[in-house]
Amino acid sequence: MGLLLLAPVILVVAALVYIKLGGPVLFVQERPGKNGEIFKMRKFRSMTNARNENGELLSNAERLTVFGKRIRSMSLDELPTLWNVLRGQMSIVGPRPLLVDYLPLFNEEQARRHNVKPGITGWAQVNGRNAITWDEKLKLDAWYVDHRSLMLDLRIIWMTAGKVIKSEGIAHEGDVAMPRFTGKQET
Repeated sequence: MGLLLLAPVILVVAALVYIKLGGPVLFVQERPGKNGEIFKMRKFRSMTNARNENGELLSNAERLTVFGKRIRSMSLDELPTLWNVLRGQMSIVGPRPLLVDYLPLFNEEQARRHNVKPGITGWAQVNGRNAITWDEKLKLDAWYVDHRSLMLDLRIIWMTAGKVIKSEGIAHEGDVAMPRFTGKQET
């Protein structure tokens, strides 16, 4: 239903991504889902594919465009993840799917985030998003796994709308996104 209602917005954003960044319009990356099963998550591209003289991708800060910052601030880059929800790989609410590289770095408590389907939004997103530490984020994900309910999901959806309108917590201090997770406990 969400895909049908948002189809005009999705088409406009797709056209703008193509005009501003060229093809491909979608960023596709493997992510771990429920029980660590790998799936391909789709998002609209918000960065260029600019590389240095050695052919290595430039940093996120160097590749993120003004247009990319704008669609991220409004969470429009996340619209294609509705396809993952339709396919049953994701839920509207749940812990955000992180990188496959992080799987062996999670301790037992942190790995519990994979006991539920990952979500487009989640408890960590409405309580700091990328402006909080990895430890805080992963503790919030574990808390969600233990306390999930329809009422909590509705609360998270409501809070997400407010966060998107205010563009809160999009970037981590000193970076355009979150720094890489290393698995080490922060102090």
